[in-house]
Amino acid sequence: MDRLLSMRVFQRVIDDGGFAAAARALELSPAAVTRLIGDLETHLGARLIQRTTRKISLTEAGERYLERLRAILREIDDAESAAVASTRELQGTLHILSTPVLATHLLAPRIARWRALHPGVALDIVVDPFPQHRVEAFDVSFLLLEDGIDLNVVARPLARTDMIVCAAPSYLQRTGTPTRPEELAHHQYLKFPWQQTTGHSARRFRLQRRDGQGGPVEVDMPVAVQSASFDVLYRAALEGAGVAALSTALVAPHIESGALVQLLPDWIFGRFTIYAALPSRKLLPARTRAFLDFMGEPAPQRRARGAVT
Repeated sequence: MDRLLSMRVFQRVIDDGGFAAAARALELSPAAVTRLIGDLETHLGARLIQRTTRKISLTEAGERYLERLRAILREIDDAESAAVASTRELQGTLHILSTPVLATHLLAPRIARWRALHPGVALDIVVDPFPQHRVEAFDVSFLLLEDGIDLNVVARPLARTDMIVCAAPSYLQRTGTPTRPEELAHHQYLKFPWQQTTGHSARRFRLQRRDGQGGPVEVDMPVAVQSASFDVLYRAALEGAGVAALSTALVAPHIESGALVQLLPDWIFGRFTIYAALPSRKLLPARTRAFLDFMGEPAPQRRARGAVT
């Protein structure tokens, strides 16, 4: 049995949510993935994964094993990178965790330039709408968190953005344009399911004055669409489905072109910071340091029209 391969396959099955997905990612046959997991469980004398026709889940032994296994595999990757450091070219795989919107609009536009600079470093990007509790399992995680939220991780701030209230002209032609926060109660909400770790209630739409004066105003809005994907909400807003709170960094081109209208310009949904969060281990691989420095550079310019943001 190739124990190292079996360990990597086991981690990938869990991260990708299934045997078939792991097989595709690793370019192995599903039968080979099943055999490697079986060999690993036989070697350990413990079942690691519970299998049903619909989903997989970790056993208690599997959870304990995976927690230690992630650290072991990171150390192996770091050792391999150190061994080839004399070539002056970074090597290995950088394991990245990101929210969907940051993966699409922060990471993806930079991938080609990163690969041109460091062809020896592959990027393995896992997407999760709520990644805060998985930071320790990855080399670097990209989070979007509201200012004032306690961030109990090692993190580097990359940028700040306001969340503003937006809707398409076609929607406003049907419903009218709100001039006060309270009038949003008569509009359709395209809602992101904010977790309770943010300052936002599960059911109410909260606004605060842009100048910071006064307290927040909360409005009950009927939810037309709810999705953990900002891209879904963003596209729905562009098509006139309702009102959404979206990042100025994403909507600026469409505000400028008139495809979206900023509502209640004296109010914002919140101020958010984009963070690059790191695991608590002290040793930071050279490829991770290089990637953090790279992500701190200005983003490549893109055309406003035609961009799906």
